[in-house]
Amino acid sequence: MSNDRLPHFVIIGAVKGATTWIHNQLRDNPAVYLPAPEPHFFSQDHHLGLDHYRRFFDGARPEQMLGEKSADYLAHPQAAARLAAALPRAQLVVQLRNPVDRAYSDYKMLFRRGTVTQGPEAYLDGRPCDQPRFLEDGLYARHLRRWREHFDADQIKAILFEDVKVAPEATVALVNDHIGAPCHYSEAVGSDPRNDSSERFLPLPVRTALAPLKQAARPLRGHPMFEKVRGLFARQIAYPPLPASLRRRMVDYYARDIEDLENLIGRDLSHWRQDRRLAA
Repeated sequence: MSNDRLPHFVIIGAVKGATTWIHNQLRDNPAVYLPAPEPHFFSQDHHLGLDHYRRFFDGARPEQMLGEKSADYLAHPQAAARLAAALPRAQLVVQLRNPVDRAYSDYKMLFRRGTVTQGPEAYLDGRPCDQPRFLEDGLYARHLRRWREHFDADQIKAILFEDVKVAPEATVALVNDHIGAPCHYSEAVGSDPRNDSSERFLPLPVRTALAPLKQAARPLRGHPMFEKVRGLFARQIAYPPLPASLRRRMVDYYARDIEDLENLIGRDLSHWRQDRRLAA
């Protein structure tokens, strides 16, 4: 029989905002249960019904607090209303990253997947393109205002990527306090958010050919022989760089939304508006 309980808290995004790090920190807390995969129920799979959603939590012990992380919820136009209808008292966590860095990181993810093949100028300069999410997902104030229509302000805890880098333990403590869980910091997860773009990957044709075997190979990850064989072929990807001139235009694109976001979350984000550095 499916678990009858539903989540007490949800990490709603943002995509490429290092939400995997806080997800893993909370998964290491014995008092908390989060499913390993992102359910994407209130965004992509809402039509499958609540019984489908409940199955994500079948592995939880009765005493554990339930939560989930689906980073695409924040920007999805219907996720807030859907989640509020099912979980009106849920505590929400949103983790935000400099929107320019977030957009470029999202671009790099789809570049290594082969979904996009042109340089960042084709997608990040504000002209219409086939990947509007790169820029639009970083309009955090616009998206948060939609969530504020359905949830009280004190139900939404916003943390920043910089918080994680500067004070990881304190950030975990803030999140645990917000969701009402015992404080637990995982040394195993560590203090640095994961940076996918610096990892080594198999060449795209090999990844495509092996995609049907991905789930079967998952238990082998970390095994010395498996990693040795993978290491013979894996390479760090050479991403098209983000030109300084394009970065400046992106900062200008986000400036007004960042000002609005400052008022919404009560944080000084002037360093985002003034950012003119070259992208790594």
